[in-house]
Amino acid sequence: MEHVVRLEQVSSQLLAVVRRRAGVRELSKIVPEACGIVWNVVRAQRVAGAGRHVAVYLDDQINLEVGVEVSTPFAGHGEVIGSATPPGLTATTTHYGPYQRLHEAHEAIRQWCASNGYRPAGPNWEMYGHWKDEWNNDPTQIVTDVFYLLVADGSSS
Repeated sequence: MEHVVRLEQVSSQLLAVVRRRAGVRELSKIVPEACGIVWNVVRAQRVAGAGRHVAVYLDDQINLEVGVEVSTPFAGHGEVIGSATPPGLTATTTHYGPYQRLHEAHEAIRQWCASNGYRPAGPNWEMYGHWKDEWNNDPTQIVTDVFYLLVADGSSS
């Protein structure tokens, strides 16, 4: 799949999350489990405005925050805490297809940055489209937006 990478200035998005650390091979288990934990708390707390699931990769050691978008600051409940995506200039692409191929979107953004003189600033995140039952039969329709925060001045490396 070809990924079209674009520059976007994004605002911070409020989140309710749990913090985790994972190895690459553990992500396919940890991210869905963490999403479930957060969603159960958000539902039990009757948090209004809950949106898509999100995984924020804080560093190369795969320290991450996994949770859901919320419309107001989340005060916290147990291990679920309030957080937010970072605001700023991002390189982003939309990935259509199974989660097992999300690495292709990340690689496309990294290559685009290198080719266009932009430097990732550290955090990157995935925002997963709302699940649709038909995706069980056709995983090529799964939608995930991938964002990489860029250095503040947008200068080349």
